Amino acid sequence: MSRIGNKLITIPAGVTVDVAAGNEVTVKGPKGTLTRTFSPLMDIQVENNEVTVKRPNDEKHTKQLHGTTRALLHNMVVGVSDGFVKELELVGIGFRTAIKGNKLTMNVGYSHPVEIDVVDGLEVTCPSATTIKVAGIDKQQVGEFAANVRSVRKPEPYKGKGIRYKDEVVRRKEGKTAGKK
Repeated sequence: MSRIGNKLITIPAGVTVDVAAGNEVTVKGPKGTLTRTFSPLMDIQVENNEVTVKRPNDEKHTKQLHGTTRALLHNMVVGVSDGFVKELELVGIGFRTAIKGNKLTMNVGYSHPVEIDVVDGLEVTCPSATTIKVAGIDKQQVGEFAANVRSVRKPEPYKGKGIRYKDEVVRRKEGKTAGKK
């Protein structure tokens, strides 16, 4: 039994969900429009401001698709109504970031500044020299861009330096001198 797949998706005011032939779902809202094609096995129905996803049988593969389809649809509805935001922090002496045109430029301890092109559909801002805010309507795009930025300099466990998510906890290790007597 899929607990996630059986949940109903309530459509907020100002958002419309259209299901076309071939399970192509278009979600329109105040922040934008998202379109995605889902598996033809799933039955997607829109009734009374609620979206339901039903599966034809109880095979393992269709059970997996059931929960995944419902979660992706829910993320589309939330994205066009509220949007998604990821915040990153730069921790380290001399670490700083700035937006120049369509590029995110970061100085994170390398001999050269690291530049990353901002993907279309995302809004990347730097509220301060050590914070990056990634916002958009597609959850997968926002998360992937934030992960790519973090992978430039992952936080290390000894001094805690690097790029981390705002709410991320970095487990610290003791250095070599802690064990000596």
